[in-house]
Amino acid sequence: MPSPNEITPAQLSRLIGTPSAPVLVDLRIDEDFEDDPRLIPGAFRHAHTDLDTLPVESGDGLIAVYCQKGRKISQGAAAVLRARGYRAETVAGGQFAWRDAGLPMIDATAFPSFDVEGRTVWVTRHRPKIDRIACPWLIRRFIDPRARFLFVPPQDVMLVAEKFSATPFDVEDVKFSHRDQNCSFDTFLHEFGLSLPVLDRLATIIRGADTNHHDLAPEVAGLLAVSLGLSRMYRDDLEQLEAGMLLYDALYRWARDAADESHDWPTDAGRS
Repeated sequence: MPSPNEITPAQLSRLIGTPSAPVLVDLRIDEDFEDDPRLIPGAFRHAHTDLDTLPVESGDGLIAVYCQKGRKISQGAAAVLRARGYRAETVAGGQFAWRDAGLPMIDATAFPSFDVEGRTVWVTRHRPKIDRIACPWLIRRFIDPRARFLFVPPQDVMLVAEKFSATPFDVEDVKFSHRDQNCSFDTFLHEFGLSLPVLDRLATIIRGADTNHHDLAPEVAGLLAVSLGLSRMYRDDLEQLEAGMLLYDALYRWARDAADESHDWPTDAGRS
C-alpha cells in the first residue's frame, strides 16, 4: 500500500496530459539516467543535492518527485520539500515502477537546448491555425510544461531561431516539421518516442485538419472549423495559444474518455 505521501503510477498516468498534472521532477543520479535516458512525460531533471535551486514556487501545486526505485533519494527530497512548505509526494516505485507498468515515456535525448532557466524555447510562423497550436499543446502537456513559444513572420523564423537560441518547428527544412504525409504533430510524437493510443487518435484528426484530408476521421472538419474560428477571435498569437490549450485539453479528454459516447434527442428521461 502506498504511503500517504506517494502517488502511484496508475494515479499519475490519469493526470499526465491534463492541466491537473503535478510538477514532475526526475531526481535520478547521472548513472541511472544514462542507463535509461527516458523521462516520465512532463518531467524535468534536477539534482537532489541542489533542491535550493528547484525552479518551482511553493504555490505551484503538487510536486511529484521520483528517482530510480522511489526510495531514499525520492523520499528524502520530498521530505525536505514538505519541510520547506511545498506540497510534495513521491512516485511509488520510482522510474522502474512506471517503466515496468508499460506506461509512456519520452526520449530525453530528443530535447533541443535549454535556456538559462532550464526551459525549451521554440519558434514558428505567426498566426497559427492547427499544427502550430497542437504542437505547443503537446509540448506543454507531455514534454516541457515550462516551454516558451515565439511567433514571428515566416521570413524571420530561422533568423530568430539563430539569434535567440530557439528551436524552429512547423516550417520547411527543419527537424520538427511535416514529413511526407505526416504533419509536425506526428513528428513530435515520433522524435520523442511518445506512443499512446489517445495521442495516435488525436494525431489522425490533427493531420486531417492540417493537410485538408477530411476523410481521415469524422472530427477533422470540426477541428478545422473551430481552429479557424479561434484564429479570427484573437489578434495576439499567445492569447490564441492559451485559448487553444483549452480546446486541445477538451479534445484529449474526449479521445481518452468519451470517444464512444453519443448524444441524441429526445432523451430517455421518460423511459421505464
